[in-house]
Amino acid sequence: MKDADSNNTKVGDVVLVLTKDDPKFPAKEVGEVIARNGKNVTVKLRSGDTIESSIEKLTLTVEKTPDELWDRLAKAMASVEAPEKQQEWTEKFRYILDDWKLVPGGRIAAGAGASDELTLFNCYVIPSPHDSRGGIMQTLSEMTEIMSRGGGVGINLSSLRPRRSIVQGVNGSSSGAVSWGGLFSYTTGLIEQGGSRRGALMLMINDWHPDLLDFITVKQTMGQVTNANLSVCVSNGFMKAVKEDLEWELVFPDTKAEGYDELWDGDLAKWKQLGKPVKHYRTVRAREVWHTIIESAWKSAEPGIVFMEYYNEMSNSWYFNPIICTNPCGEQGLPAWGVCNLSAINLSKFYDAENHDVAWEDLAKTVQYSVRFLDNVIDKTPYHFEENQKNQTSERRVGLGSMGLAELMIKLEIRYGSPESLEFLDKLYGFMAKEAYVASANIAGEKGSFTQFDYEKFMQSGFMKNIVKEFPEVGTSIKKNGMRNVTVITQAPTGSTGTMVGTSTGIEPYFAFEYYRQSRLGFDKQYVPIAQEWKDKHPGQELPAHFVTAMDLSAEDHIRAQAAIQRWVDSSISKTANCPSDFTVEETKRLYELAFDLGCKGVTIYRDGSRDVQVLSTDKKDGKKDEKATASTEVESAAAAVSASTEGQDTQAIASLNGSLNAGVDAKTEEVFDQEYRRRPQVLRGSTYKINTPFGMAYITINDMNGTPSEIFLNVGKAGSDVFAMAEALGRVCSLFLRYGDHGNKVSLLIKHLKGIGGSGAIGFGANRVESIADAVAKALEMHQEGSTSLAEAGAGAHQAAALKEAPVAYTAAAPAASKPTAISTDLCPSCGSAALVNTEGCKTCSNCGYSRCS
Repeated sequence: MKDADSNNTKVGDVVLVLTKDDPKFPAKEVGEVIARNGKNVTVKLRSGDTIESSIEKLTLTVEKTPDELWDRLAKAMASVEAPEKQQEWTEKFRYILDDWKLVPGGRIAAGAGASDELTLFNCYVIPSPHDSRGGIMQTLSEMTEIMSRGGGVGINLSSLRPRRSIVQGVNGSSSGAVSWGGLFSYTTGLIEQGGSRRGALMLMINDWHPDLLDFITVKQTMGQVTNANLSVCVSNGFMKAVKEDLEWELVFPDTKAEGYDELWDGDLAKWKQLGKPVKHYRTVRAREVWHTIIESAWKSAEPGIVFMEYYNEMSNSWYFNPIICTNPCGEQGLPAWGVCNLSAINLSKFYDAENHDVAWEDLAKTVQYSVRFLDNVIDKTPYHFEENQKNQTSERRVGLGSMGLAELMIKLEIRYGSPESLEFLDKLYGFMAKEAYVASANIAGEKGSFTQFDYEKFMQSGFMKNIVKEFPEVGTSIKKNGMRNVTVITQAPTGSTGTMVGTSTGIEPYFAFEYYRQSRLGFDKQYVPIAQEWKDKHPGQELPAHFVTAMDLSAEDHIRAQAAIQRWVDSSISKTANCPSDFTVEETKRLYELAFDLGCKGVTIYRDGSRDVQVLSTDKKDGKKDEKATASTEVESAAAAVSASTEGQDTQAIASLNGSLNAGVDAKTEEVFDQEYRRRPQVLRGSTYKINTPFGMAYITINDMNGTPSEIFLNVGKAGSDVFAMAEALGRVCSLFLRYGDHGNKVSLLIKHLKGIGGSGAIGFGANRVESIADAVAKALEMHQEGSTSLAEAGAGAHQAAALKEAPVAYTAAAPAASKPTAISTDLCPSCGSAALVNTEGCKTCSNCGYSRCS
């Protein structure tokens, strides 16, 4: 809990102090105020350093220890109990919160007992927009209000008429569901939740919608729908058509039908049951649509897939409240106006070292108390929409998940992804599901069932049939007491909270055991605590086989682990199946179909470096490039051509990129520049320098014109990442500078202004120290100038061969050996600025500060 008024600062206070006042990547550190003079303060940081600051740059903390946080949360959640039970449940909730056995969701931790305005719910799904301008604006308003209070939002766009449909009354046509999705996405990018993070949005569309193909491929056009996750709602019928190679109809209700404006809400089955007419738009091959989905996911990790019909068959609310969409991370399928509150059991705390087993008894108690904790959230949270309150109090949906699974399995010496691990996951999550359902039934016996509970219909859901078959005591408890919550279990991402408590996040394996921490001397290699502990006990030895990372596993291992856990999760799971860079489209297709066959409700893959490759070809017949190849492909082609130039070949690809560079200057401007701007000839030769930077290995290509550097290409990071975009921009600007005008030694001037520019960290020591990507460009230019003498003496070919000897341009990695992990792609974290943003748990999460784009 924070004190918003920094005027209350006094000597001895523990504070957060702004140490880097950067508008995009500010940095704060914990410290103690040791002196104050008016508005000026002296703060001693945890490192021992002292800094001078002002009270405006301080954040005061009311709570200074986890114990104070736990006390607040336990008291807040027990406050909704009957007066005579509040003390009992304060103590029980305090027990499960102690030592982070239960880690409340971020919204609960921030708001419970601290503010009557902040929602305690993470997940929201609002109704599909009414198919009118007013309806779309109403949905936009609802989305904005929820996001501004900290909630993520899911919207199914299937209610909106397809592109070019006639709009009566204005004598025009609709821009289509995908276009309106772009509006929701754009607005999401403008919203800051509590001034600290952007809103989170999931957009979905059903597999029968005529705009389906536009939706699948929309992110292949740069700049469209950039602030939303996308998923396709796939039906059992569509999957049957895929497997049998059948045709598939894309349809939409007849917008001229009587009652369309009043009755149409996006539910096609309900519309048909009413006997209303449906208009046929086109017939497609189901396999062709499926292949397009797979190609797009292979290429850019989107769209995801939700097997929505299967989801509803398994859903306990199937008979009164169908699931229409998921929240932004995909773990929580919800009906219109549905919400869910989340918390996670920290499994790393339930290792019984004496018996080398799970501490089953303590785990059971923690699960039981945690279900009541979450049920009480429903009565404690403020409701900002009456519809949310009405829906949630009628079904009381909660989502108890887990974190620390990977750490627990390492302690048990069980290798994640092995056959043994699948048996263990089935046992562990089955046990927790049983305890959670019995707990919810017991609460119902005391406080009553959710209002829409119907025993006969409730027990017909796919999930209930499975759990009662395995654990008959669950059915006995529900028959006796009823059921307090329509769903109980959700496996949500825990990027921020997992990092906060220092364990593995969600159900994911560790992404890596090594990471780098910035110090005044540069970056130091660190290990996650459990790996460091093993290293300390076994100096000089490699980590054993049960220390497995996400990239050590095959994609199939990820899916099988997800399926084993999904059996015991009544909602869904946020998980990423990480694939190596050479994973093919055909392998991706098999993976998606395996997920469906194994009973997963959805699937998201991330192929390492997937945004690098823009060529979508699975048959390898001719290797021709897609005519719509993006600039990132051209950059790679250009770099490859530089390598080819050492053999005396032309650099056509670089000329192609130069054309796109020149295309950025309009015709009138070119007329002015003509006399001073040196146009690029068809062929240029140069050198490529391989320099390690704080953001990864940089390949810097410098090409000469008339013996002088005239253009620079930078390849750093993965295409589609912020690092790549910034590096490309730097290369383009440098190229424009070098080729415009002929006054002074422009190369020396460029070196002078780029050299020594510092970022958030550095790498290397002494003369090899590189402060930033800009600093690396300056070093490459210096090397290029120093090599010009030997170039004149030995000839261009020899010089280029020498320059490339230690810097081979290899943008498509060969398949890694089975024993070696695949390289990890990172991006810039928008919260802390470090290059530590990775794809895990179905979204991008920072391994340094715990920031998550989804939670």
